[in-house]
Amino acid sequence: MSLDLPGLLAEASGLLESVTGRFVAGLGAPSAVEKGPADFATAVDLELERRLSAELTARTGIAVHGEEFGGPDVGVGPVWVLDPIDGTANYSAGLPLAGMLLALLQDGVPVVGLTWLPLLGERYAALDGGPLLRNGVALPPLARGDLRSATTCVGSLTRSGGGRYPGEYRLRALGELTDACQRVRLVGATGIDLAWTAAGVLGGSVTFGHHPWDNAAGVCLVRAAGGVVTDLAGRDWRIDSPSVLAAAPGVHEEMLELVLALGDPLAVPA
Repeated sequence: MSLDLPGLLAEASGLLESVTGRFVAGLGAPSAVEKGPADFATAVDLELERRLSAELTARTGIAVHGEEFGGPDVGVGPVWVLDPIDGTANYSAGLPLAGMLLALLQDGVPVVGLTWLPLLGERYAALDGGPLLRNGVALPPLARGDLRSATTCVGSLTRSGGGRYPGEYRLRALGELTDACQRVRLVGATGIDLAWTAAGVLGGSVTFGHHPWDNAAGVCLVRAAGGVVTDLAGRDWRIDSPSVLAAAPGVHEEMLELVLALGDPLAVPA
């Protein structure tokens, strides 16, 4: 299928902008649906996903796979992938570090990415191939950097929590990064981690999660900005990858060397 990517980006941008008022007004919404240990959705999550999914499908003819209600196979054909509130725990606590994530996938490859952060006054968007846009203005490609002078970001940390990457491994990765770079930050929202990596605010970021609604939009942004995106084992990122390691050129090489030295906790023993 031939896609009008600029037109689809404009349509998606308009739809996200149309719900920013509701997103802002809902800050502090309590948990409405318990999804698992330390994971929940608010009523605003459910409301926004229903509304955006219906309007995206009606206006573009392309189905939506959302975090809360699922959808078609994200690896086949064109499909929108939506996270109506990324950083739900932050959002529910009243912290402004949360946003809306939307990506268009073509056979599993992000070709349009949007990260809307209305509580911070920032909107990031890109098409496959770039450039990265922040509030509609094209940013320069990421320059080559080094880890020692970079601020990096690490995703969810728990010593005993679930997920594919054990808590102890996550903490070891944090410790190694803390020693190797200028600063490490924990934002609590994957979409922000990746958007700020794409914009050069962060030199790189580590995401231990694999969900496409968390990762696809940000991967598109980082690639459009000229960054490097793999999983933690150094394999090119795919829609079914177990993790994300995204960084500026140069920084990525050093971060990857650091995490590879920890060993791959997902490797199957011979």
